[in-house]
Amino acid sequence: MNSPVLVVGAGPAGLVAALTLLQNGISVRIIDKDPNPRIGQRGAGIWPRSLELYNFLDVSEVNSQGKIPPPVRSYKPGTLEPLQDSSMVPHMKSTPAIPFHSPKLMGQQLLDVILRRHLEKFSCSVEMGTELRSFEQSDEGVTAILEKNGISETFDTKWIIGADGAKGVVRKQLGLAFLGETRDDTRIVTGDIRLKGVGLDRLHWHRFGHFKERGLSLRPTDEVGEDGWQFFLYGHELDIPRIAQSEELAFETIASLIPTEITFTKVVWMSDFRANIRMVNKFSEGRVFVAGGIVHSPTGGQGLNSGIQDAFNLGWKLALVQKGFADKSLLETYSDERLPVISEMLGVTTSILDKAIASGDPSIGRSPILYMLGINCRFSTIVLDEFVTSVEGRPINAYGMLDEGHLEAGDRAPDAPNMLQVGRAEPDETTLFSLYRPWYHAVLVFAPSLADASPILGALEVYDKGVVRCAVVLPSSASVTHGYAYSAYLMEAGQTKVFVIRPDGVIGAIVHGGEGVKKYFSKIFLDV
Repeated sequence: MNSPVLVVGAGPAGLVAALTLLQNGISVRIIDKDPNPRIGQRGAGIWPRSLELYNFLDVSEVNSQGKIPPPVRSYKPGTLEPLQDSSMVPHMKSTPAIPFHSPKLMGQQLLDVILRRHLEKFSCSVEMGTELRSFEQSDEGVTAILEKNGISETFDTKWIIGADGAKGVVRKQLGLAFLGETRDDTRIVTGDIRLKGVGLDRLHWHRFGHFKERGLSLRPTDEVGEDGWQFFLYGHELDIPRIAQSEELAFETIASLIPTEITFTKVVWMSDFRANIRMVNKFSEGRVFVAGGIVHSPTGGQGLNSGIQDAFNLGWKLALVQKGFADKSLLETYSDERLPVISEMLGVTTSILDKAIASGDPSIGRSPILYMLGINCRFSTIVLDEFVTSVEGRPINAYGMLDEGHLEAGDRAPDAPNMLQVGRAEPDETTLFSLYRPWYHAVLVFAPSLADASPILGALEVYDKGVVRCAVVLPSSASVTHGYAYSAYLMEAGQTKVFVIRPDGVIGAIVHGGEGVKKYFSKIFLDV
């Protein structure tokens, strides 16, 4: 039996798509045209919403091994005398509803290794040096032509997920437009380098020169080596494409920008890029999807994070369709929910880029919107909120700022710690996040007592326990919780309310009771 899903491209988006499907019990074949795993830090910033997603996938290493971004130190021109310390990340206070309140840094090379290890638990490994040449689709499935070491193979599958990037075969063959602009005013060389500098500490992210004319940013990272750094060279006075081709020129340019004695070991990897502010016009065609099909300005570190969030949104829906629980039409909501997010995100990152260019300071204009906790799909046709009156022409604000005093269907589901699980031999403390997993909907019934909840639980009995699980959340006076869940979900004591949490950790529905739950699930599942 061939795997029903072929994932093309084994970067983070492809790996997350594969892992989400495998955890849903769907077998996957994943290929990558590169013969060797990619090296380099590349997009190293992992924002809180992505940390939550790795937590749902049980990939705890991303948070535990990721590093908190160091303070940025800039210097008086031509000296190692500090001018000011600032932060690359906007400040956000920690609250019980947000367990991961700080972004983490982890190079893509290490991230890929961690995700591959998780795939291997399901006996799935990436087939390197295997390229998708073309594909043809019918109502029943997709036939892919693959090539490895010059040998061609015909592979029949049900679905293809193209996580092979903007220049990949999948986007091109689907004929998806790639709308936007390429900015020539921002060219950057980035890479990993090993060097030591007299007086250059490893506690700061160092910044020399100027963003507009000529400048360098150096971030220490032990992933590259004890003398390892991720570097960025920028400014219109530098010949960026030439520097990217020559280790010697990279050394020279870096040495000219750091006013101290430098000993170079080697450039591990480098590449130049321009600010591409572009996105696809849709995310799928028939049985073929793209995930992470976006390239954008190199500010705000949202590209890689958006790609894995695309993959996670698609994964649970595709699994339900493949298992026969949901109709194919559910897959149309993938594009519908993700396109507005990506398009608004490009607006935000472009404005950060413009401010950075105008001010000469790359850390300017960053707000907690970059944490991605306010991303929502309130506008989606498959979410249901019985407590919000729908307003015609209400603006879609898919890439919003998190507001903990407001919660509606389509928003990220908050966490709550110190939840006491009762009805067991030993009462056990847990968090709400530990109940959310990519292979089932979690139904939270907030009710004054178990008796108030039982008619709702009765209505849920028709659903397959493999894809719907439920929990009753009682008020803390019943000595069950510390009240965190009630405050995070804006509940009043004495109220009964049901929150249906989707497999991607998004609130699918907020309803009064059993009827509302049935109405929501009728949008997701085939007739029960």
